[in-house]
Amino acid sequence: MTLVEYGDYFYLYVLAIALIPAIIMGLFEKKIKYYGIFLSILMIMAIMGIGKIFPLFLLFEITLIKTYSVLRKKTDNKYLYFLVLLCSMLPVVIFKISAVTIERSIGFIGLSYMNFKAIQMVIEIYDETIKEVSILKTLYFFLFFPTLISGPIDRSRRFESDLDKNISRNEYVNEYLYYGIKCIIRGIVYKFIIASIINSIWMSKIPTHITFINSMNYMYSYSLYLFFDFAGYTAFAVGTSYILGIRMPENFNKPFISKDMKEFWTRWHISLSKWFGDYIYSRFVLNSMRNKRFKSRFVASHVGQLLTMLIMGAWHDLKWYYIIYGLYQGLALVGTDIYQRKSKFYKNHKKEKWFQYAQIVITFHIACFGLLIFSGYLYNK
Repeated sequence: MTLVEYGDYFYLYVLAIALIPAIIMGLFEKKIKYYGIFLSILMIMAIMGIGKIFPLFLLFEITLIKTYSVLRKKTDNKYLYFLVLLCSMLPVVIFKISAVTIERSIGFIGLSYMNFKAIQMVIEIYDETIKEVSILKTLYFFLFFPTLISGPIDRSRRFESDLDKNISRNEYVNEYLYYGIKCIIRGIVYKFIIASIINSIWMSKIPTHITFINSMNYMYSYSLYLFFDFAGYTAFAVGTSYILGIRMPENFNKPFISKDMKEFWTRWHISLSKWFGDYIYSRFVLNSMRNKRFKSRFVASHVGQLLTMLIMGAWHDLKWYYIIYGLYQGLALVGTDIYQRKSKFYKNHKKEKWFQYAQIVITFHIACFGLLIFSGYLYNK
Protein backbone atom coordinates (compact mmCIF):
# COMPACT_ATOMS: atom_id res chain seq x y z
CA MET A 1 0.00 0.00 0.00
CA THR A 2 1.44 3.37 -1.03
CA LEU A 3 0.74 6.62 0.78
CA VAL A 4 -0.82 9.62 -0.95
CA GLU A 5 1.01 12.73 0.25
CA TYR A 6 -1.48 14.90 2.20
CA GLY A 7 -4.21 12.92 0.44
CA ASP A 8 -6.17 11.61 3.42
CA TYR A 9 -6.29 11.37 7.18
CA PHE A 10 -4.32 8.12 7.18
CA TYR A 11 -1.35 9.98 5.70
CA LEU A 12 -1.67 12.64 8.41
CA TYR A 13 -1.73 9.88 11.04
CA VAL A 14 1.48 8.39 9.66
CA LEU A 15 3.00 11.86 9.40
CA ALA A 16 2.14 12.72 13.01
CA ILE A 17 3.92 9.60 14.27
CA ALA A 18 6.90 10.20 11.98
CA LEU A 19 7.35 13.77 13.25
CA ILE A 20 7.51 12.83 16.96
CA PRO A 21 11.29 12.12 16.92
CA ALA A 22 11.87 15.42 15.10
CA ILE A 23 9.91 17.31 17.76
CA ILE A 24 11.86 15.60 20.54
CA MET A 25 15.14 16.49 18.85
CA GLY A 26 13.99 20.08 18.46
CA LEU A 27 13.07 20.29 22.13
CA PHE A 28 16.52 18.98 23.10
CA GLU A 29 18.24 21.40 20.67
CA LYS A 30 19.61 18.60 18.48
CA LYS A 31 20.16 18.84 14.72
CA ILE A 32 17.12 17.44 12.94
CA LYS A 33 18.65 17.21 9.47
CA TYR A 34 20.02 13.65 9.74
CA TYR A 35 16.69 12.33 10.94
CA GLY A 36 15.08 14.44 8.20
CA ILE A 37 17.15 12.67 5.53
CA PHE A 38 16.28 9.26 6.98
CA LEU A 39 12.58 10.14 7.24
CA SER A 40 12.51 11.59 3.71
CA ILE A 41 13.90 8.34 2.28
CA LEU A 42 11.28 6.29 4.14
CA MET A 43 8.40 8.60 3.17
CA ILE A 44 9.44 8.74 -0.50
CA MET A 45 9.59 4.94 -0.59
CA ALA A 46 6.11 4.81 0.99
CA ILE A 47 4.74 7.37 -1.48
CA MET A 48 6.46 6.20 -4.67
CA GLY A 49 7.28 2.60 -3.93
CA ILE A 50 10.64 1.12 -4.81
CA GLY A 51 11.54 1.86 -8.41
CA LYS A 52 14.57 2.51 -10.58
CA ILE A 53 13.71 5.82 -12.24
CA PHE A 54 13.85 8.00 -9.13
CA PRO A 55 17.30 6.78 -7.92
CA LEU A 56 18.64 7.12 -11.47
CA PHE A 57 17.29 10.67 -11.65
CA LEU A 58 18.97 11.57 -8.35
CA LEU A 59 22.27 10.00 -9.38
CA PHE A 60 22.19 11.76 -12.75
CA GLU A 61 21.31 15.23 -11.46
CA ILE A 62 23.58 15.25 -8.41
CA THR A 63 26.52 13.90 -10.42
CA LEU A 64 25.87 16.55 -13.09
CA ILE A 65 25.65 19.35 -10.53
CA LYS A 66 28.74 18.26 -8.60
CA THR A 67 30.78 17.77 -11.79
CA TYR A 68 29.79 21.16 -13.16
CA SER A 69 30.62 22.86 -9.85
CA VAL A 70 34.17 21.53 -10.22
CA LEU A 71 34.43 22.51 -13.89
CA ARG A 72 33.00 25.98 -13.25
CA LYS A 73 36.01 26.85 -11.09
CA LYS A 74 38.21 26.24 -14.13
CA THR A 75 36.12 27.76 -16.91
CA ASP A 76 33.14 30.03 -17.57
CA ASN A 77 32.61 28.60 -21.06
CA LYS A 78 29.04 29.38 -22.09
CA TYR A 79 28.72 26.38 -24.39
CA LEU A 80 29.59 24.05 -21.51
CA TYR A 81 27.07 25.88 -19.35
CA PHE A 82 24.31 25.55 -21.94
CA LEU A 83 25.13 21.86 -22.43
CA VAL A 84 24.94 21.16 -18.69
CA LEU A 85 21.74 23.22 -18.40
CA LEU A 86 20.17 21.28 -21.26
CA CYS A 87 21.18 17.98 -19.66
CA SER A 88 19.67 19.06 -16.33
CA MET A 89 16.37 19.76 -18.14
CA LEU A 90 16.27 16.44 -20.00
CA PRO A 91 14.31 14.46 -17.36
CA VAL A 92 11.36 16.87 -17.31
CA VAL A 93 11.46 17.30 -21.13
CA ILE A 94 11.34 13.52 -21.59
CA PHE A 95 8.55 13.26 -19.02
CA LYS A 96 6.40 15.95 -20.68
CA ILE A 97 6.89 14.56 -24.19
CA SER A 98 6.24 10.96 -23.10
CA ALA A 99 3.04 12.07 -21.35
CA VAL A 100 1.50 12.98 -24.71
CA THR A 101 3.16 10.39 -26.96
CA ILE A 102 2.78 7.14 -25.04
CA GLU A 103 0.08 5.82 -22.76
CA ARG A 104 2.31 5.67 -19.67
CA SER A 105 4.60 8.64 -19.14
CA ILE A 106 8.24 8.09 -18.23
CA GLY A 107 8.78 9.68 -14.83
CA PHE A 108 7.55 9.82 -11.25
CA ILE A 109 5.40 12.08 -9.13
CA GLY A 110 7.22 15.25 -8.17
CA LEU A 111 9.74 15.04 -11.05
CA SER A 112 8.94 18.53 -12.36
CA TYR A 113 9.44 20.18 -8.98
CA MET A 114 12.69 18.29 -8.40
CA ASN A 115 13.91 19.30 -11.84
CA PHE A 116 13.38 22.95 -10.90
CA LYS A 117 15.89 22.41 -8.09
CA ALA A 118 18.49 20.96 -10.47
CA ILE A 119 18.07 23.72 -13.07
CA GLN A 120 18.26 26.40 -10.38
CA MET A 121 21.50 24.98 -9.00
CA VAL A 122 23.15 24.75 -12.43
CA ILE A 123 22.26 28.38 -13.17
CA GLU A 124 23.53 29.62 -9.81
CA ILE A 125 26.75 27.62 -10.12
CA TYR A 126 27.36 29.39 -13.43
CA ASP A 127 26.55 32.75 -11.79
CA GLU A 128 28.96 31.79 -8.98
CA THR A 129 26.35 32.46 -6.32
CA ILE A 130 26.81 28.79 -5.40
CA LYS A 131 30.50 28.36 -4.62
CA GLU A 132 30.57 24.84 -3.17
CA VAL A 133 28.27 21.84 -3.61
CA SER A 134 27.88 19.44 -0.69
CA ILE A 135 26.63 16.07 -1.92
CA LEU A 136 24.87 15.31 1.38
CA LYS A 137 23.11 18.68 1.58
CA THR A 138 22.18 18.55 -2.10
CA LEU A 139 20.80 15.04 -1.65
CA TYR A 140 18.63 16.21 1.24
CA PHE A 141 17.55 19.25 -0.78
CA PHE A 142 16.24 16.92 -3.49
CA LEU A 143 14.81 14.30 -1.12
CA PHE A 144 13.04 16.68 1.27
CA PHE A 145 9.65 14.97 1.25
CA PRO A 146 7.21 17.64 2.53
CA THR A 147 7.41 19.50 -0.81
CA LEU A 148 7.76 16.42 -3.00
CA ILE A 149 4.68 16.64 -5.25
CA SER A 150 3.71 20.31 -5.62
CA GLY A 151 6.25 22.47 -3.83
CA PRO A 152 6.71 25.15 -2.64
CA ILE A 153 9.83 25.41 -4.79
CA ASP A 154 12.72 26.20 -2.47
CA ARG A 155 16.19 27.52 -3.30
CA SER A 156 19.26 25.49 -2.37
CA ARG A 157 21.13 28.31 -0.63
CA ARG A 158 18.15 29.22 1.53
CA PHE A 159 17.52 25.54 2.34
CA GLU A 160 21.15 24.94 3.32
CA SER A 161 21.23 28.03 5.55
CA ASP A 162 18.37 26.50 7.56
CA LEU A 163 20.26 23.20 7.83
CA ASP A 164 23.27 24.94 9.35
CA LYS A 165 21.27 27.02 11.82
CA ASN A 166 21.37 26.21 15.52
CA ILE A 167 17.81 26.42 16.87
CA SER A 168 17.27 27.02 20.58
CA ARG A 169 14.51 25.20 22.46
CA ASN A 170 12.57 28.42 22.95
CA GLU A 171 12.82 29.33 19.26
CA TYR A 172 11.82 25.85 18.16
CA VAL A 173 8.73 25.76 20.41
CA ASN A 174 7.52 29.33 19.86
CA GLU A 175 8.31 29.66 16.17
CA TYR A 176 8.96 26.37 14.38
CA LEU A 177 6.65 24.00 16.25
CA TYR A 178 3.89 26.54 16.87
CA TYR A 179 3.82 27.76 13.27
CA GLY A 180 4.14 24.20 11.94
CA ILE A 181 1.10 22.99 13.86
CA LYS A 182 -0.82 26.15 12.92
CA CYS A 183 -0.14 25.51 9.22
CA ILE A 184 -1.16 21.85 9.44
CA ILE A 185 -4.46 22.83 11.09
CA ARG A 186 -5.00 25.37 8.31
CA GLY A 187 -4.27 22.65 5.76
CA ILE A 188 -6.91 20.38 7.30
CA VAL A 189 -9.51 23.16 7.21
CA TYR A 190 -8.66 24.24 3.65
CA LYS A 191 -8.16 20.87 1.95
CA PHE A 192 -10.27 18.38 3.87
CA ILE A 193 -13.18 20.63 4.82
CA ILE A 194 -13.62 23.68 2.56
CA ALA A 195 -12.25 22.19 -0.70
CA SER A 196 -14.09 18.93 -0.05
CA ILE A 197 -17.39 20.75 0.52
CA ILE A 198 -16.94 22.88 -2.62
CA ASN A 199 -16.25 19.76 -4.67
CA SER A 200 -19.00 17.55 -3.26
CA ILE A 201 -21.94 19.96 -3.15
CA TRP A 202 -21.04 22.37 -5.94
CA MET A 203 -18.34 21.58 -8.51
CA SER A 204 -19.13 17.88 -8.98
CA LYS A 205 -22.82 18.71 -9.51
CA ILE A 206 -22.23 20.98 -12.52
CA PRO A 207 -23.21 19.32 -15.84
CA THR A 208 -20.39 18.63 -18.28
CA HIS A 209 -22.55 19.99 -21.10
CA ILE A 210 -20.99 23.34 -21.94
CA THR A 211 -23.30 26.33 -21.76
CA PHE A 212 -22.57 29.88 -20.65
CA ILE A 213 -24.25 29.31 -17.27
CA ASN A 214 -22.51 25.95 -16.68
CA SER A 215 -19.15 27.43 -17.67
CA MET A 216 -19.52 30.42 -15.35
CA ASN A 217 -20.66 28.14 -12.54
CA TYR A 218 -17.70 25.84 -13.08
CA MET A 219 -15.32 28.81 -13.31
CA TYR A 220 -16.24 30.05 -9.84
CA SER A 221 -16.38 26.63 -8.20
CA TYR A 222 -13.16 25.34 -9.75
CA SER A 223 -11.24 28.52 -8.91
CA LEU A 224 -12.27 28.36 -5.27
CA TYR A 225 -11.76 24.60 -5.09
CA LEU A 226 -8.28 24.81 -6.63
CA PHE A 227 -7.25 27.58 -4.25
CA PHE A 228 -8.37 25.80 -1.07
CA ASP A 229 -7.09 22.41 -2.23
CA PHE A 230 -3.68 23.70 -3.35
CA ALA A 231 -3.30 26.22 -0.53
CA GLY A 232 -4.25 23.41 1.86
CA TYR A 233 -1.55 21.18 0.39
CA THR A 234 0.94 24.03 0.70
CA ALA A 235 -0.03 24.62 4.33
CA PHE A 236 0.69 20.95 5.09
CA ALA A 237 4.04 21.16 3.30
CA VAL A 238 5.09 24.38 5.06
CA GLY A 239 3.90 23.13 8.45
CA THR A 240 5.75 19.81 8.13
CA SER A 241 8.89 21.64 6.96
CA TYR A 242 8.88 23.94 9.98
CA ILE A 243 8.59 21.01 12.37
CA LEU A 244 11.64 19.51 10.62
CA GLY A 245 13.54 22.77 11.15
CA ILE A 246 13.18 24.18 7.62
CA ARG A 247 11.48 27.56 7.12
CA MET A 248 9.81 26.73 3.82
CA PRO A 249 8.49 29.86 2.05
CA GLU A 250 4.73 30.37 1.74
CA ASN A 251 3.08 29.75 -1.62
CA PHE A 252 -0.18 31.70 -1.31
CA ASN A 253 -1.05 35.09 0.14
CA LYS A 254 -4.73 35.94 -0.33
CA PRO A 255 -4.54 35.97 -4.16
CA PHE A 256 -8.19 36.83 -4.72
CA ILE A 257 -7.81 40.30 -3.20
CA SER A 258 -5.24 41.29 -5.84
CA LYS A 259 -5.85 44.61 -7.60
CA ASP A 260 -4.25 43.55 -10.89
CA MET A 261 -2.73 40.47 -12.52
CA LYS A 262 0.84 41.49 -11.72
CA GLU A 263 -0.10 41.52 -8.04
CA PHE A 264 -2.00 38.25 -8.48
CA TRP A 265 1.20 36.48 -9.52
CA THR A 266 2.94 37.76 -6.39
CA ARG A 267 0.22 36.07 -4.33
CA TRP A 268 -0.66 32.89 -6.28
CA HIS A 269 1.79 29.95 -6.40
CA ILE A 270 4.42 32.43 -5.27
CA SER A 271 7.42 30.09 -5.41
CA LEU A 272 6.62 29.05 -9.00
CA SER A 273 6.09 32.61 -10.27
CA LYS A 274 9.29 33.77 -8.53
CA TRP A 275 11.23 30.86 -10.04
CA PHE A 276 10.02 31.68 -13.56
CA GLY A 277 10.53 35.38 -12.91
CA ASP A 278 14.12 34.96 -11.71
CA TYR A 279 15.37 32.31 -14.11
CA ILE A 280 13.44 33.05 -17.31
CA TYR A 281 11.79 36.49 -17.39
CA SER A 282 14.52 38.59 -15.75
CA ARG A 283 17.33 36.88 -17.64
CA PHE A 284 15.52 37.22 -20.96
CA VAL A 285 14.84 40.92 -20.44
CA LEU A 286 18.38 41.71 -19.25
CA ASN A 287 19.91 39.76 -22.13
CA SER A 288 17.57 41.44 -24.62
CA MET A 289 18.50 44.91 -23.37
CA ARG A 290 22.19 44.08 -23.32
CA ASN A 291 22.06 42.88 -26.92
CA LYS A 292 19.65 45.63 -28.02
CA ARG A 293 17.19 43.02 -29.27
CA PHE A 294 14.22 45.40 -28.90
CA LYS A 295 13.74 49.14 -29.26
CA SER A 296 12.60 49.68 -25.66
CA ARG A 297 12.66 47.91 -22.33
CA PHE A 298 8.84 47.87 -22.36
CA VAL A 299 8.78 45.76 -25.51
CA ALA A 300 11.46 43.49 -24.04
CA SER A 301 9.39 43.16 -20.86
CA HIS A 302 6.20 42.34 -22.77
CA VAL A 303 7.89 39.70 -24.93
CA GLY A 304 9.47 38.31 -21.75
CA GLN A 305 6.09 38.11 -20.03
CA LEU A 306 4.53 36.28 -22.98
CA LEU A 307 7.47 33.90 -23.30
CA THR A 308 7.59 33.18 -19.56
CA MET A 309 3.90 32.44 -19.28
CA LEU A 310 3.88 30.28 -22.42
CA ILE A 311 6.71 28.20 -20.93
CA MET A 312 4.82 28.01 -17.64
CA GLY A 313 1.73 26.77 -19.46
CA ALA A 314 3.73 24.15 -21.37
CA TRP A 315 5.45 23.10 -18.13
CA HIS A 316 2.08 22.11 -16.67
CA ASP A 317 1.51 19.86 -19.70
CA LEU A 318 1.68 19.96 -23.48
CA LYS A 319 -2.10 19.90 -23.88
CA TRP A 320 -3.47 22.75 -25.96
CA TYR A 321 -5.49 24.35 -23.16
CA TYR A 322 -2.39 24.68 -20.96
CA ILE A 323 -0.65 26.46 -23.83
CA ILE A 324 -3.66 28.76 -24.26
CA TYR A 325 -3.67 29.31 -20.49
CA GLY A 326 -0.04 30.43 -20.65
CA LEU A 327 -0.74 32.76 -23.57
CA TYR A 328 -3.78 34.17 -21.75
CA GLN A 329 -1.76 34.91 -18.61
CA GLY A 330 0.99 36.52 -20.67
CA LEU A 331 -1.51 38.76 -22.47
CA ALA A 332 -3.13 39.64 -19.13
CA LEU A 333 0.22 40.79 -17.75
CA VAL A 334 1.07 42.76 -20.90
CA GLY A 335 -2.39 44.34 -20.94
CA THR A 336 -2.09 45.28 -17.28
CA ASP A 337 1.26 46.96 -17.84
CA ILE A 338 0.07 48.94 -20.87
CA TYR A 339 -3.14 50.02 -19.11
CA GLN A 340 -1.36 51.18 -15.96
CA ARG A 341 1.30 53.11 -17.90
CA LYS A 342 -0.96 54.80 -20.43
CA SER A 343 -4.41 55.17 -18.86
CA LYS A 344 -5.08 58.61 -17.37
CA PHE A 345 -8.23 57.23 -15.78
CA TYR A 346 -6.16 54.67 -13.88
CA LYS A 347 -3.58 57.25 -12.77
CA ASN A 348 -6.29 59.66 -11.60
CA HIS A 349 -8.27 57.11 -9.57
CA LYS A 350 -5.85 54.36 -8.50
CA LYS A 351 -5.67 55.62 -4.89
CA GLU A 352 -9.44 55.90 -4.43
CA LYS A 353 -11.15 53.16 -2.42
CA TRP A 354 -14.05 52.54 -4.80
CA PHE A 355 -11.63 52.12 -7.68
CA GLN A 356 -9.47 49.68 -5.71
CA TYR A 357 -12.53 47.55 -4.86
CA ALA A 358 -13.54 47.58 -8.53
CA GLN A 359 -10.02 46.46 -9.45
CA ILE A 360 -10.26 43.53 -7.04
CA VAL A 361 -13.57 42.37 -8.57
CA ILE A 362 -12.26 42.71 -12.15
CA THR A 363 -8.95 40.98 -11.35
CA PHE A 364 -10.80 38.15 -9.60
CA HIS A 365 -12.77 37.46 -12.77
CA ILE A 366 -9.71 37.72 -15.04
CA ALA A 367 -7.87 35.24 -12.79
CA CYS A 368 -10.86 32.89 -12.55
CA PHE A 369 -11.36 32.82 -16.32
CA GLY A 370 -7.71 31.84 -16.66
CA LEU A 371 -8.28 29.00 -14.21
CA LEU A 372 -11.33 27.92 -16.20
CA ILE A 373 -9.08 27.57 -19.26
CA PHE A 374 -6.52 25.76 -17.09
CA SER A 375 -9.17 23.29 -15.82
CA GLY A 376 -9.81 21.89 -19.30
CA TYR A 377 -13.58 22.15 -18.74
CA LEU A 378 -14.01 24.01 -22.02
CA TYR A 379 -12.31 21.19 -23.87
CA ASN A 380 -15.26 19.33 -25.34
CA LYS A 381 -14.33 15.67 -25.30
